[in-house]
Amino acid sequence: MQETVFNVLADLALKATGQAIPPSRAYLMEARLSPLARREGFGTLSDLVHCLESRQNAVFRNEVASALLTHDTWFFRERPVFDTVINTILPERLDATQSGRLRVWCAGGSSGQEAYSLAMLLEDEPGASLRGAKIEILSTDYCKYSTEKARLGVYNHYEAQRGLSIFRLMKHFTRMDSGDWQANETIRSRVSFRQHNLMETASGLGKFDLIFCRHVLSGMSKAARMRVAEVLVAQMAPGAVILLGEGESFQGLTDLLEPARDIRQGWVEAGTANRAAA
Repeated sequence: MQETVFNVLADLALKATGQAIPPSRAYLMEARLSPLARREGFGTLSDLVHCLESRQNAVFRNEVASALLTHDTWFFRERPVFDTVINTILPERLDATQSGRLRVWCAGGSSGQEAYSLAMLLEDEPGASLRGAKIEILSTDYCKYSTEKARLGVYNHYEAQRGLSIFRLMKHFTRMDSGDWQANETIRSRVSFRQHNLMETASGLGKFDLIFCRHVLSGMSKAARMRVAEVLVAQMAPGAVILLGEGESFQGLTDLLEPARDIRQGWVEAGTANRAAA
């Protein structure tokens, strides 16, 4: 890949989504953008970049930026996290709110597997403490295609089997004539989906009791991670918990959060973890 082509694409990714792509991963750019380039009739990525620079088309720029993101996800990724959510976090938050209602945000939720995993658990294994609770799940992602795919709840055979037991696949999904699997209406009705860029304010989404932001910070520049931390903190209801992915941390990004006691990869408002434990 030509250096000038790489620089234009890397700058676009950084400004649009906060992704810091090093030159050593230029091959990923080619792999992720080649299908888009072929679809649009570009012979090379140089042609695609020339179009980006000569035509100020915001929709196309967003599509290119989306293609440069990592979209890899699967059902029940890091299953112990979901067990903690169902058995500990949500019951404790429900008890604290005393309203019978909770809101969960899957920030950077990609094509919906994380949100649907939680929806299936709430359907199958709610536990006595969560029965009858009104739990709203919102999943957002920068990518328009991923958001639309998530809303439809349609997955190919590989995606459907990845992380799903045969029991849950047969219970919560229907095999389509195409061979794909679609989440049943019962599960789809539990989740809503919206397109949203985590680099921008999320004030219109409201406050949340639990925020998933797992495997989203990885690959972002430090400035972008600081911005995301700021956005997430602003949407935390009192006593809310943020869950990050394995190996991710808010350390050095914000003074407004601290690790939650006894919740792996959990973060809470600074100054509250020890108070809650006491």
